[in-house]
Amino acid sequence: MIIHAQKGRGSKIHLLLDGEYEITTDAEFWAENFYKNGTEISEEQWELLVRKINYRKAFNKCADLLSRRDHSVKELKEKLLRTADEEAADKAIERFSELGYLNDERFARNLAEHLYKNKNYSDNHVRQELYKRGISREIAAEIIDDSEIDAVETIITLVEKKYYSKLYADNGREKVVAALVRKGFSYGDVKAALYRIENNGYV
Repeated sequence: MIIHAQKGRGSKIHLLLDGEYEITTDAEFWAENFYKNGTEISEEQWELLVRKINYRKAFNKCADLLSRRDHSVKELKEKLLRTADEEAADKAIERFSELGYLNDERFARNLAEHLYKNKNYSDNHVRQELYKRGISREIAAEIIDDSEIDAVETIITLVEKKYYSKLYADNGREKVVAALVRKGFSYGDVKAALYRIENNGYV
């Protein structure tokens, strides 16, 4: 197989085998892994080159995504697989985990804190959000057990923000109860919160 490199737009380098386009890389990578145009390379050499190119793409995409916000491993891999193969994605994820930039427990704790404090989520709702992002049941359980969030206080805050005007409308109490239970709060906690609101002028 005969390899040729063609300069593309910006820093892009297009690689061709026997005159047919195969893959694109960048000038920096090509400077480090250069083959003179017209060089004959083996199947093994080409496969190694392609793996290196794919890993570089996955690594750079990882860096870009993590510079924007923290991710769980599952989230990051799903995004990488849109443009990278699984081998390259796994290798990039492994490297960023080794470097300390990717950590599911740290991610999960930060997310749970945000959901509790800023979104007023219930334990059940937080748990489901963690599961959706690929957080293990063990880590999720530990984080929820460690939380010091008072569910009744959270419900009172939610009612104050979103439901107080509905509470005293026709069938309003039942609708508010149903909405809060759908959010994952227990009926007992909802009942206790509404009792405090209705009897203590809490809101």
